[in-house]
Amino acid sequence: MSNLRIGNVICKNEYILAPMAGFTDLPFRILSSKQGAGMVCMEMISATAITYKNQKTYEMLQISEEESTVSLQLFGHDGDTIAEAARIIDEYPFQILDVNMGCPVKKIVENGEGSSLMKNPKLVEDIVSKLVKATDKPVTVKIRAGFSEDNKNAVEIAHIIEECGGAAVAVHGRTRNQFYEGKADWDIIRQVKEAVKIPVIGSGDVVDIASARKMKEETGVDGIMIGRAARGNPWIFKSLSSGEEYKPGAEEIVEMILNHLDLLVIAKDEYRALREMRSHAAFYTAGMYNSAAFRREINQCESLDAFVRKVEELKEIR
Repeated sequence: MSNLRIGNVICKNEYILAPMAGFTDLPFRILSSKQGAGMVCMEMISATAITYKNQKTYEMLQISEEESTVSLQLFGHDGDTIAEAARIIDEYPFQILDVNMGCPVKKIVENGEGSSLMKNPKLVEDIVSKLVKATDKPVTVKIRAGFSEDNKNAVEIAHIIEECGGAAVAVHGRTRNQFYEGKADWDIIRQVKEAVKIPVIGSGDVVDIASARKMKEETGVDGIMIGRAARGNPWIFKSLSSGEEYKPGAEEIVEMILNHLDLLVIAKDEYRALREMRSHAAFYTAGMYNSAAFRREINQCESLDAFVRKVEELKEIR
């Protein structure tokens, strides 16, 4: 394990919670930080919504002192708008400002945002250049291998990011057209690492210590980003940061679910906390005995008390 330096920011280790819509809100970032994540990424935030002073968007900007290094990720397709959003939120206590150029979701792509930006190197140059001028915080960019199999241009895009003053680049080894299917191409991550001098963060198919070590050996990356493998499993950061695989027992899983619920109630409200916790609980309990029946039962819970009672019953599972 080693520290990861991005611009003037030093993370406590190189293991990073990836930005995931609907998952990496304040409560889950706190839990992942406490388990050992060296950096945590916020859910992607619309630059346009920030400039329009959208209330729901501003609610997503909650940041806590209990978090590790925090990366705030903006998405958009216009350099001036993204730069203006950066200036508006500059006083918020995040340490790193990231641009999303990797999201594969149809609505985002059709709007010319996310991974569709990789099809337009000149626009990438415009966005990163303007953003670097708009903030003193290190600017990073999350990209994919490319938009499609016949256009894997991650190396070209990474070069542009570096030349425009970007402090680091995160590369997910799949193309946009792959979404999250198939295998991540670690070789393209290696090519990016060999092509640029700024830190390169690898993403895709890292699920435990063995796969993290393998990615490091095969690509030479400076940091590793954990996305789907962290859902319902913030303990993955405990494993990675300690170097020893950690598997929680039923009681610890119950404690984590209830802690997560408490944090959600504080950050949002009881109604939203209950609704969101149903999907989180499904990930926490995946693979446990009778977990399918448990999921059906918690989906019927209409109150926090009923939900808590049902979760407490998991302690009896061995």
